[in-house]
Amino acid sequence: MAFSTGASAQAPANVNLGVAIPAATHGFTGGIVWWANEAKKELEKTHKNLKVTIKTAANAGEQANQLQDLVTANKINALVIFPFESAALTKPVQQVKGKGVYVTVVDRGLTDPSAQDAYVAGDNTAFGKVPAEYIAKALGGKGNVVALRGIATTLDNERMDAFNSVLKQHPDIKLLDAKYANWNRDDAFKVMQDYLTRFKQIDAVWAADDDMAVGVLKAIDQAKRTDIKLVFGGAGAKGMVKTLMDAKDPRIQANVSYSPKFIYDAIKLTAEARLKGDKLPPTTIIPSVLITKDNAKDFYFPNSPF
Repeated sequence: MAFSTGASAQAPANVNLGVAIPAATHGFTGGIVWWANEAKKELEKTHKNLKVTIKTAANAGEQANQLQDLVTANKINALVIFPFESAALTKPVQQVKGKGVYVTVVDRGLTDPSAQDAYVAGDNTAFGKVPAEYIAKALGGKGNVVALRGIATTLDNERMDAFNSVLKQHPDIKLLDAKYANWNRDDAFKVMQDYLTRFKQIDAVWAADDDMAVGVLKAIDQAKRTDIKLVFGGAGAKGMVKTLMDAKDPRIQANVSYSPKFIYDAIKLTAEARLKGDKLPPTTIIPSVLITKDNAKDFYFPNSPF
């Protein structure tokens, strides 16, 4: 293959890429850590002038300190960060960018977008819209629904707003309550227990994360309730996808994709752009699509912890 003259023909610069992500405290972040390490392994093998350093943090303060280390000790010139929290990490990321580091923010947005060069995320609007449309259709446009939200973040608001906007078109579907359960199965178990005590008839549950859906199912089974026809989780955890593939639980009929693999995509896109001296588009949205028994095998990653 003939190389053209000009910038594209020059040998790519050395890229020293830092990756800052939350520690594997639940299924989804376990998947984030696994996919980040997959990206490091594959990309370092392919590109000799690329070094990837991964740091995992248990809280926002620890992640802010790790950013300092990545700049001073590891001398990074590019950063991919999945912020622990939006507000607490905005200033620390701004300081990194101020030192000339190229910054890609993943998933949990910062409160000031000028702190980043690029943003890569799943489609949070579709994450709320797809389940609402599926539930409305499955219930024939009428019934009682409860929802379990994640953590108070910009992306959780986007999801809930999208869910509500669909339900507004179905006046005979009643959203009885929507409470935070922190993307955590134990918290979801408690929230669902409260719902089951308070509401005598629930037709469908939207648990906006597959970890939460596990807690919801446990609470329903323990209460021996048979009124709930549908439990819709989210993010395509391998256990839920396998349940769909095997048609093991009639309440689990569909899911919506939001794979932690987007950290892999973000690292790969950033590393390959920087190796060429290019920039990413300001925003890259990885689509969130409906998963059913028919396409479930395309979303099943048995080796991932999530």
